Amino acid sequence: MTATIENPNYAYPARSAGRRGPNLEKAGWIFMRASGVVLVVLIFGHLAFNLLWTPGGIHAVDFGFVGGKLAQPFWQWWDVLMLWLAILHGSNGMRTIVNDYVHKPTIRTVALWAIGIAAAVLIILGTLITFTFNPCPEGADLSLLPSFCAEL
Repeated sequence: MTATIENPNYAYPARSAGRRGPNLEKAGWIFMRASGVVLVVLIFGHLAFNLLWTPGGIHAVDFGFVGGKLAQPFWQWWDVLMLWLAILHGSNGMRTIVNDYVHKPTIRTVALWAIGIAAAVLIILGTLITFTFNPCPEGADLSLLPSFCAEL
């Protein structure tokens, strides 16, 4: 007895040998592997500094700790790079899932646009917050601010 398996209906057929231009799916695949490795280093560095190398460990992490950390350009860039890569990595994964499982072109287009807009908004807002965060705003009531603000 012979079984015949029909050709599955993929949303995107395999790349033909005669096609010209950049292979965006391959670039996305490579980006996922590279960003994953960099994210592991960034996340474990973030956790090691906050939980192991800081005197007091987890109990020392409070508003003042975060405010002091975000006042340093090194940690601003570290956190922004981690944010950008995490959002781009996650949105690229969601894009892959949508391309694999959503077969109606209109719904696929709407979903991909929604993922792109959400990623852009999160990157813009996260970057703005990281670089403009001020734990000691001028004119604020000193009783509401962290203790290190009174020294300034």
